[in-house]
Amino acid sequence: MDIRETIIKSLDEARRTLEEFMSSPSALDQIEKAAQICVEALRNDNKIISCGNGGSLCDATHFAEELTGRYRDSRCPLPAIAINDPAYMTCVGNDFGFQNVFSRYVEGVGSKGDVLLAISTSGNSQNILDAVAKAQKKGMKVISLTSLGESKLSPLSDVAICTPRTAHSDRIQEIHIKVIHILIQCIEEMLPL
Repeated sequence: MDIRETIIKSLDEARRTLEEFMSSPSALDQIEKAAQICVEALRNDNKIISCGNGGSLCDATHFAEELTGRYRDSRCPLPAIAINDPAYMTCVGNDFGFQNVFSRYVEGVGSKGDVLLAISTSGNSQNILDAVAKAQKKGMKVISLTSLGESKLSPLSDVAICTPRTAHSDRIQEIHIKVIHILIQCIEEMLPL
């Protein structure tokens, strides 16, 4: 296969995955519910904490920085934190194991009424599942970005936004970043900023 064919095949696969996701009324309903949960928390002076592994951590970070910074228009900063501090993560990873890097943060910083945005393409990352368990104990709402299929994360979430399951995680992550942008746009439109 030449490089042009690879490019076209990749774009076509991405388009088909997005079309499949968009055709699911459940997915659209879940995005709407997630936006409402975020807005309710922010209106009540709570915060949103986000976490994920690898590329999903980059997405979690992007979500938090767009809320605390700006997305499309200038507005007041919104309280959002991504669990991504390298010193913290290596400290906890070294002292308590990588499995605890997100759960200890949620336990220490999360409060009742806060929201945890938990991102896992497989829905089975143990450190994400442990963070969700801590969030639930704290009385936090849990929004997950994951994929359809065998997922331990979906049933544990107040809202689970599930993309189609694909052969590779990049297609799932592409939908996740679209959902993140939509959530931020909805939050900005629903809040008097």
